[in-house]
This record gives sequence, structure tokens and C-alpha cells, in this order.
Amino acid sequence: MVKKILVLHTGGTIAMSEDENGAVAPGAENPLNQFKNPFGSEYELLIENIFNIPSPHMGPAEMLQLKKRIMEAYEKDQIDGVVITHGTDTLEETAYFLDLTVPLKIPIVLTGAMRSANEIGSDGLYNFKTAILTAASPEARGMGVLVVMNDEIHTARYVTKTHTTNVATFRTPTFGPIGLILRDEVRFFEKLLHHVSLPIDQVVDHVYLFKAYAGMDPELLEMAATSKTNGVVIEALGAGNLPPRVLSALEKLLALKIPVVLVSRSFNGIAQEVYAYPGGGVQLKQMGVTFCHGLNGQKARIKLLVGLSAGLSGKELATFVSEAIS
Repeated sequence: MVKKILVLHTGGTIAMSEDENGAVAPGAENPLNQFKNPFGSEYELLIENIFNIPSPHMGPAEMLQLKKRIMEAYEKDQIDGVVITHGTDTLEETAYFLDLTVPLKIPIVLTGAMRSANEIGSDGLYNFKTAILTAASPEARGMGVLVVMNDEIHTARYVTKTHTTNVATFRTPTFGPIGLILRDEVRFFEKLLHHVSLPIDQVVDHVYLFKAYAGMDPELLEMAATSKTNGVVIEALGAGNLPPRVLSALEKLLALKIPVVLVSRSFNGIAQEVYAYPGGGVQLKQMGVTFCHGLNGQKARIKLLVGLSAGLSGKELATFVSEAIS
């Protein structure tokens, strides 16, 4: 039986070309539209150019549009898998948004490129091919949304961009990739233990991300303490600590019933309530801050945004955000 794969092109470096001055920008047409299916009659590719934008232009509204298009294609076209080509700057956020909102078992794979289509050593076509292979793999079913780059398979939940230009930029700190592409074979070495999605049909706004630093001033957090703010994520120091001078601003946010979520700004490890000094994790937990275990700041923001968009609040929202396995 021929497998039917929906391909959604959104733009990004994989769809761009370099001009005579070395500047990279989107063109009138996506170079991937010239892609010749190397799989012959084995796979049927349903190709759509849903966007043609750089990834910094991608936001929750566009992510929701991708989610709705996937659901529509699944219901109408009985697709077996999805490949999304995407700019790398925000790829991990789109991947995680879809991981949290698409209630399907079919493989959904995001890929991109670090070199534009006409550069020497361009990685786009190869990544595109391996993403299609992964989306068509029976082993990828039920594994959540995946990111396939540079012969590695990562989960949307933990993968992150770690280098500005290197083709091996996408890494999974602490855990590593869950699979590899070996020539034309898709090989998984890990399994997804648990997965929960929250189908949504709208997205909230005014969910902010802050990064803590030595001597952090309270003014930025105080500016967020308004009725328009729906949620705040803070990348805290170390295991989950903040300078004591921001505690008053934090109290203002919590008094307004604004959810405050804490992660660590550290590259590896998780935030947890370890230290009992002023501004330490123990005090922050007692104040009502939610600790998100295992996610980076941008992923925690996406998770908080999705939970709020699904109408969660209070303890239910805190439980959803804090559990990195969901």
C-alpha cells in the first residue's frame, strides 16, 4: 500500500537562496518545489507551500494554522505522516507546540537546513529526504512530534538549537537523540514513555519569557504585572533560584493570579526546589511559583501558552506545566 505523506513547506533557510553578495533571503519560489521524489511510487507526497516566511516570523497563530491543516488532512486525505520544512530559529517551538496540540499517532516530522539551497554543502535536500523516510516509518508512529536533522532523530520535547551556523546544531541536552538515519533505514533506540495532548482552537497572547541574571532588577517583572498578562516564564539561576531583589515584583505577579513558571537557564539538568535562602527554590515554591521540570525557557513558554489556551487554570494548569513527560 502506497504511503501518503503530507508535506507542508513554511519557509526558512531550507527554502532560501544566497545572492551575489552572500545575503540569504526568501525568493519568489521555494527551491524545494523542484524536488524530485526519490522514492518513486513507494510514497505519495502531498506538497503544499502553506507559508514562505523566515522562522523569526513564525508565531503561535501560524503554529495553530499548521495544527489545523494537519487535522484537516488526516480527516479528509487519510494521510500516513507529515513532514514540515521550517526555519531553524524557532523550529523547536513549532515542533513542541504541535507535540502538545495534535492528538494523532501518525508521525509528524520537522526539518530544516543551516545552509541555503545554492550554498556549497547545502544540507536542505538531504534533511528533507530523511524527514520523509522517518514520517513513513512504522516505528515513528506514536513517538510524538520529531525533529530530523543531520541523520539524527530528536523528540520535539527536548531538542534545541545549540549553534548559530553548524549543520549539527540540533541537540538534545542530557538525553541525546532517540534514533538515527542509517543510509535509508530509520532506527530508533528509545521509546516515548507517555504523551498527552491538549487540542485547542485558539491561542492566548501576552505570555512572557524572562531570563534571570546576576543583580537582576525588578522593573521588568513589575512591567508584566498588569491585567493584560496571561502568564510569565522565568529562566532562573542554577537549580531554580532568583536574586532576592525581584521577590517583590514576583509577589505582585502572583497576587494578580498570573501563573509564574520557573525553569533553569542552565543547559543541562532540571529546575527544582533545593535551596532555602531568600530567593532560593524552596521559598519560590512556597510563594506559588510552578517549577517546570526538564524544559528550556522557550519550550516552557509554549507549554504554558497551550495550557492557558486550553482553558486550564490553578492546580490543573500547574500540574500540566510542571510535568515534563506530558
